[in-house]
Amino acid sequence: MGKRKFRWKKWLIVFAGVLAALAVVAFIGFTWFMNKSKPVIDGELVVSILDQDVTVTRDDKGVPHILAETDADLYRAQGYVQAQDRLFQMDLARRQASGRLSEIIGEATINTDKHFRTFSLRDAAEKSLAAYDEESKQVLEWYAEGVNAFIAQAKENNTLSYEFALLGYEPEEWTVVDSLTIGKYMAYDLGGNWNTLAFRHWALQNFDEAKAKELFIKYPENASSIIEANIQTPVAVAGQFSADLLPNEFNGSNNWVVSGDKTKSGKPILADDPHLGLSTPSIWYQMHLQSPQQNVSGVIFAGIPGIILGHNDEIAWGVTNVGPDVQDLYIEIPNPDDPTQFRYDGQWEQAEVRDEPIKVKDGETVDFDVVVTRHGPIMTDLAFKDTEPTAQFSMQWTALQPTAELRAVLGFNKAKSWEDFEKALEDFKAPAQNFVFASKDGTIAYKANGQIPIRKQGDGQLPVPGDSSDYGWEDFIPWDKLPTVVNPKEGFIATANNQVIGEDYPYHITDFWAQPYRFERIKEVLEANDEITVEDMMDLQMDQHNLYAREFLPDLLTSIKAKEQDGQYTEIIAMLEDWDMVDAKESGVPLVFHTLMIKLQEVLFKDQMPEDMYDIMYGKFNITDQLLRTAYAGEKSIWIEEQGGVDETVYKAFELTIAQLQDQFGKNAAKWQWGDYHQLTFDHTLGSASPILAAYFNAEKVPIGGSKVTVQAADNDLAGNVNHGASWRFVVDVGDLSSAYHIVGPGQSGHVKSDWYQDQVLDWANGDYHQTFVKQEDIKGKKLQLKAR
Repeated sequence: MGKRKFRWKKWLIVFAGVLAALAVVAFIGFTWFMNKSKPVIDGELVVSILDQDVTVTRDDKGVPHILAETDADLYRAQGYVQAQDRLFQMDLARRQASGRLSEIIGEATINTDKHFRTFSLRDAAEKSLAAYDEESKQVLEWYAEGVNAFIAQAKENNTLSYEFALLGYEPEEWTVVDSLTIGKYMAYDLGGNWNTLAFRHWALQNFDEAKAKELFIKYPENASSIIEANIQTPVAVAGQFSADLLPNEFNGSNNWVVSGDKTKSGKPILADDPHLGLSTPSIWYQMHLQSPQQNVSGVIFAGIPGIILGHNDEIAWGVTNVGPDVQDLYIEIPNPDDPTQFRYDGQWEQAEVRDEPIKVKDGETVDFDVVVTRHGPIMTDLAFKDTEPTAQFSMQWTALQPTAELRAVLGFNKAKSWEDFEKALEDFKAPAQNFVFASKDGTIAYKANGQIPIRKQGDGQLPVPGDSSDYGWEDFIPWDKLPTVVNPKEGFIATANNQVIGEDYPYHITDFWAQPYRFERIKEVLEANDEITVEDMMDLQMDQHNLYAREFLPDLLTSIKAKEQDGQYTEIIAMLEDWDMVDAKESGVPLVFHTLMIKLQEVLFKDQMPEDMYDIMYGKFNITDQLLRTAYAGEKSIWIEEQGGVDETVYKAFELTIAQLQDQFGKNAAKWQWGDYHQLTFDHTLGSASPILAAYFNAEKVPIGGSKVTVQAADNDLAGNVNHGASWRFVVDVGDLSSAYHIVGPGQSGHVKSDWYQDQVLDWANGDYHQTFVKQEDIKGKKLQLKAR
């Protein structure tokens, strides 16, 4: 018996040893597999497409500094280097925008592909190519040559990044249209308002007009024919659209520029932080490009040549989103006998029908047609089958027209003055952006730039009849009439997606501006300081003061105290009263305030509409703010009166807030912290596939302060994940354009084994900027020589 136990013990030891050995072998094999695709960042590489050698120096944050003898080699090298660090991201971006994800993922993305085929981004990119001059086309071709040189080498050497092996495919050659399609995707991400029109149409169908009216920021009082059309000609909206495919409602940004009269250096200082989705890798890729023709540094979207935001030796610039109404919906009446024909001025007009078959990995190809009327693609369901076709929505959108934004970008890169820069802006049409500018000569300037339609009737707040030539676009706001400011007496210019026009501006841009709190805080700080430094601007980008609470919390507390009777919330009320109105991660009060503002929306709206309608109802914060202001001013609101008045509405939301927080964080409110809920995350696409991949590819979450209404923009989902905010932070003193200060979270590289994969996560959380130089003698780091032969 004892010998038998000994034998079993011996075999168990042997078995455990074998398993351990196999685990070691597996680990070594996995590590080798992951490491073999790491980019080569020092030494020499032959890149035969080059005419002359090019030097690429990656500094201590992985920023590539490309030095070339000609622009041709500069853009070829830019394509090559971007592909080294971000090829999978680039490939995924062109596939998503083109509606081709299902080819590599399978059935799960069929609806996503249908969505983007309908939005026609690639079709618009193909049509835009004709709008470019030969010089810009040549740049696109040089860039594509560089990307393809890397793809060819990686395929030949079996060193494509691991994502391709995990998904079981290889990337196709890069094309000029791929770059333009990614550009159109950015217009999609920043230029959407169609879902708001669809929601308002639904609201007029389902609520009486007076109640629906309160869901508008500004009701179109003098548009009876448009309102009547929306009431009398219903289009199916509920159940038609997925909010998951819509751009983030809070895509925006902060930017400001301060004149030398208000700075310690005596020269302008410019700051910019675009607010977009936070992910691994970053949406931005930071680069420095230098040739005898240019010396420019900043960021660009992976997949596109040039530098879209940044500085050169003479000027600096940055952007925020204007957010104009540039997507109009038309109520189209289909022919009962042929649903691809639509009524227009008493005649049936044939629509374009694009055959867009969707290939599906491990599945059958899905037949799909995109139907395009004179106004634009049909957005709603055309699968009529056995029923008579009903009214449909088509969409007209500025980005679907041929536009040449890359030509503008190339102009920015070489501009030497405001006159040069403003001239280049003429080509930047979609998305419309608030550009701020500074130059070494002391000029500061601003322009709300882009194509913004002038309508025959209406102001873009509701869908309009598509069957009459009485509606539609007749022109665009003249470029020289777009809001422009040069060297204002205030000594600074700031934008934060706020209203940028006065009441006397003659053209409609939108009535749906962002909440004003970020802008008001920026303005407050800049007005108070006449010795501004770069460090002050970094601090301002990290500012957590909550002016939303400053406006509403006193009235909300009055309502809560008016309804509270048994003293059960005394401690929490005292916390709210003592709060300094800073969204600090250590404080529990921001948790209460921000949850309360969400619960107010739920109390007012959620039970009165289908879930998908609630989800596509953008502007809930603005609308709720408007209803509260009305109620606290002593006026009646239907939505609030239905809940028993403003005090009852607020108290209901407050009770729901405290119940939820007690369930999540315990009964002791003194121990609550905003950072226990509000946590920074940079998720990788592959991380969504399983918890194991998430642990490997995603950054560890970091408790942070700030919120969607603070200058340190940090918007979270309902689980508390901060997945939207300053995708890039940038500060530069134009008195010394030899360097600038940046944060690109989570890091430069898309490769999980790179030192620069997620090395800027804590930088992002803490506001630790890195200095990027543009003089060759100041640039230090790993040096790669790209050899022409």
